[in-house]
Amino acid sequence: MPLRSVSLDQLKIRDERAFRHIGLYAALKQLLLDDRFLFRVAEEGSSWQRVMFLNLTFWNANEPSDVLEDTSIDADVVAHAAWHHATRKALVKAGAPMTADALFLGESVASAFDLYLVGRTLGHVKPSGKSSGSSFLDTQVPAMATVAEDAGLSAGAFEALLRTVAADPERAFEDLRQLLYDVATTLVTCDGVDAGADALRGFSGHRFAALLHHYEVSNWVLYGRAYARGLTDPDVRAIDQALRAAPVSLDWLEARWLGGTAA
Repeated sequence: MPLRSVSLDQLKIRDERAFRHIGLYAALKQLLLDDRFLFRVAEEGSSWQRVMFLNLTFWNANEPSDVLEDTSIDADVVAHAAWHHATRKALVKAGAPMTADALFLGESVASAFDLYLVGRTLGHVKPSGKSSGSSFLDTQVPAMATVAEDAGLSAGAFEALLRTVAADPERAFEDLRQLLYDVATTLVTCDGVDAGADALRGFSGHRFAALLHHYEVSNWVLYGRAYARGLTDPDVRAIDQALRAAPVSLDWLEARWLGGTAA
């Protein structure tokens, strides 16, 4: 039985109540609905590991390739897929491969938005027993905590970092977006392990350095080297600079890529 294609309105969205206060989530969801964006559903009985393997191995920056285990999807995955779709619409000409810069911009935006969702969701859900009240927080925060601990961040320091994210989610988004974009664009030009190690050390003082390996930056770099049309793209670099200069970079993206005024 081959993978089948389904649109968002054919899927059950899990944990959406946790994001109901986030206007940008609603705008991203509507983008997928309006454009009849298609997800791929694995054959019945496929394991979670098989689905993850397909997602990590055959992801495609030029067309939708999100594989689901069944006809349900987490709300944060909806947002993640929507940012990738918005990037393709904004930066990729029909049938043309992405540049590495465009690929890394899209990946950094989508991944940094996960942290924004953490910040916006903390304090807006009603805890139930040991659960935060949001399956997104129940999975995302412990995974981040594990990576941060491996990087040498204490539990107390991680909690303090989360408090800063909750205090200003928009700033957290842009700070992480810059880190992920800068790391990827630097590593893609490194010619060996020593150069890569030196490059990574250069980012050790960043606010979110302890969270870096929570993201699949290695996959981004490998994909960029193998399939990107070119490494640098002046149009993408201009967008990156505009985001850095914007008072709120998510407002810039919402206005230009989503065409609305989500709050």
